[in-house]
Amino acid sequence: MKYLKLFILIICLSSCEYFDKKKVNSQDIVKEELETFNWNEVDEYPSFNNCNSSDTKELRKQCFQTTLANHITSQLALRKIVVTEDLNDTINMSFSISEKGDLRILNIEDNQNITSQIPDINTFLTESLNNLPEISPAIKRGQQVKTEFKIPIIIKVE
Repeated sequence: MKYLKLFILIICLSSCEYFDKKKVNSQDIVKEELETFNWNEVDEYPSFNNCNSSDTKELRKQCFQTTLANHITSQLALRKIVVTEDLNDTINMSFSISEKGDLRILNIEDNQNITSQIPDINTFLTESLNNLPEISPAIKRGQQVKTEFKIPIIIKVE
């Protein structure tokens, strides 16, 4: 009986540790979460409807970029562009896609060779984006987020 009382006393004294609650600062949790957060990657890239069937994230990204480049190329092909010499050069275009799926051109890098032959190329590129299909924005941790891309546009005129 004596041992039973001693045993119960030991259990009661040692079990108090289980009821101690450690205080956790919410700022510490946020700071820890932000440190593990990869800001340069998204869970899902922006996409067009025809890219949603792609199996992997990388394939959807590649489909998005290819669809965009093909759309711009096809729109430029509709224009009557006259040049004095053959062109085969590249213009890099930077753009952003908002959380709502709106595309906005950030920068079109000037290429002296192309702009001397086609002075309105920047206008043509901007106008080629007017009738794009609907874009689904990128997703990061379940939230729609803004993304920025840079794609090369190859200008080939003979």
